Amino acid sequence: MHINQPKFPLALQHFLYTYDNPEHEAAPVAIEDCPQFEGEIKVYHMAVATFYAPSDLCGAGGMKRELIWSTPDFHRKPHHDTVFIVLDESQPGMDGMEIGQVLLFFSFHYHQKEFSCALIHWYVRDDEPDTDTEMWTVQLECDRRGIPTVQVIEVETIARTTHLLPIYGSSRVPDDFSHHDALDSFYSFFVNHFIDNHAHELLTGH
Repeated sequence: MHINQPKFPLALQHFLYTYDNPEHEAAPVAIEDCPQFEGEIKVYHMAVATFYAPSDLCGAGGMKRELIWSTPDFHRKPHHDTVFIVLDESQPGMDGMEIGQVLLFFSFHYHQKEFSCALIHWYVRDDEPDTDTEMWTVQLECDRRGIPTVQVIEVETIARTTHLLPIYGSSRVPDDFSHHDALDSFYSFFVNHFIDNHAHELLTGH
């Protein structure tokens, strides 16, 4: 399976460097300073998130399952879901999470351990929720050249999907605009905690 992600090799090697050197806060920039990987990589177009949502009447005993897609062909269009990524389980809501867009699901073996990972684009959030909507706002994180930053993370850090609402400006949206292009066409987004009960509880604690 062709990965078709130009920044994937360096992102993977940064991940391996961090795994080999957990005491270092960041991986070196140069690819020659990172571990080399020549093993087999298996690519997947979907993952399943299972989580406890007691306030949702659907599901057995409050347990829910949802599909997370990252595929080049979903009804003839690429589809890459955005997700909540847990960075600090001790912090509530968005204080312990960030938003990422899944570009690729994959697995591989390294040092006799199997890794299930995702390649993501990071979104950065404002310091406080929007005062009018009480929703967090996020923007795609880019480097100094305006290129979106990517990183390899372990799939187990993904909590579930998130729903991002474009923050519309004063310009009219074309009549033929496709929702498939929304994440590439707008600068900022609301993190919608009204999409379901679990998302509301996850972000607000209520």
